Amino acid sequence: MQKKFITNLALLLVLNVLIKPFWLFGIDRTVQNSVSQEDFGIYFTLFNFSMLFNILLDVGITNFNNKNIAQHKQLLTKYLSGIVAFKFVLAAVYFMVTFVVGYLSGYDSDRFYMLIFLTINQFLISFVQYLRSNIAGLQLFALDSLLSVLDKTLMIIFCIILFRGNLIDPKIELMHFVYAQTLAYSISLLVVFGAVLLKSDKFKLKFNKPFSLMILKQTYPYALLVLTMTFYYRMDAIMLDSMLEDGELQAAIYAQAYRLMDASNQIGVLFAALLLPMFANMIKENKKLEELVKLSFSLIFLPAIVVAIFCFSFSNKLMGLMYKGNTDASGVLVLLMFCFVAISSTYIFGTLLTANGSLRTLNKLAIGGMVLNLVLNYILIPKFKAEGSAIASLVTQSLIVIAQIFVVKKVFNFRVNYIFIISLFIYILLLGIIIYYLGIFVSGIFIQLGIFVLLSIILALIMKIINVKKMVKILVSNEL
Repeated sequence: MQKKFITNLALLLVLNVLIKPFWLFGIDRTVQNSVSQEDFGIYFTLFNFSMLFNILLDVGITNFNNKNIAQHKQLLTKYLSGIVAFKFVLAAVYFMVTFVVGYLSGYDSDRFYMLIFLTINQFLISFVQYLRSNIAGLQLFALDSLLSVLDKTLMIIFCIILFRGNLIDPKIELMHFVYAQTLAYSISLLVVFGAVLLKSDKFKLKFNKPFSLMILKQTYPYALLVLTMTFYYRMDAIMLDSMLEDGELQAAIYAQAYRLMDASNQIGVLFAALLLPMFANMIKENKKLEELVKLSFSLIFLPAIVVAIFCFSFSNKLMGLMYKGNTDASGVLVLLMFCFVAISSTYIFGTLLTANGSLRTLNKLAIGGMVLNLVLNYILIPKFKAEGSAIASLVTQSLIVIAQIFVVKKVFNFRVNYIFIISLFIYILLLGIIIYYLGIFVSGIFIQLGIFVLLSIILALIMKIINVKKMVKILVSNEL
């Protein structure tokens, strides 16, 4: 199983490193630099608002389906027809709730028009994610890897055509950007649906009320978990927009820093998508989990802490380079990148608990995190604005991952590896020393980044935090 994890993770990373950074920094960043800060702040706020009730599109079906198909592959045909029909019913509920809350929030006609397309995009994304959960559950990780970058690849092509191909006015309009996303998600949905149909014996679209109620009964704990997590992930921009006189500007500043965290966060999403069916399968077969947990944690924590420390030291240079000399978001970036370190760890421990079905515990933690995040935002935003919201996120995510680690240790009876923990602390300390002297003796941010990454890898190998011999042994073994 460790071999399967490493090989498929490598494929996922290669594909996503090629595509998604270009989307975030080549297309998304260009759009923000080409429109007013306030306009992009509105887009970012509405984008986050469209995600608040996103769980109503899914109610936990995707995670539930991923886990169950991984353990019982023969259920694909039975589940597919019923779940697809059920998702259309859920979509109607999602649209109604989102538009009603948007109306009560006082959104004007221009905001509502954009919100309509953003909610359609959320529906398409949710549908694609559900369909891909079938591919992942069948352990077809290479195919799932290719499908994972399809939408972003199409969006890049469409945006280049729109903004560089003289097919429309050269001035970038946010709605053109949104339309391109809608088209890309629509095509992706058709392609992924076709791939799933090839693996299913038959398909007939028919709403089955008893089946839907059965699914809902089993998935509502997932739904509650995702809903609460979405609120403390996505409320930041909305609260900035509503609580401050310059809320649109502060939301845009937050979005500038959030973009780099979001790019880094894609790695964690890939880990979770790959690990959930693996953990579920291993738990069913009573296989030892400790080695895979340690391996996956090492592979995600080390890059996360390296990126966070680099951003801490060179935040002004990074923001100035990305946003035409504008460094307003540099302080927010530092906080969010250390927040990313905590979030990346939850993709390991939270996914393990999800695969184990420990949803009651996860829900308690998520509800506590949501309440804490809302309270901290309410207290900190008036005084510190965008940075206050970032502080709230950092505190919340750090406490959540610490709690998850304790729960995992208790549930799975893992031994505390004190040598490994001490090694991590020493590694972080040495990284801090390296970055300090790089700032003094080396100029050029790209050269500094290259040297820092190289030295961080060498240091990890010397300290044996990553055991190359063991990884090679896993890769050349016949065990899958």
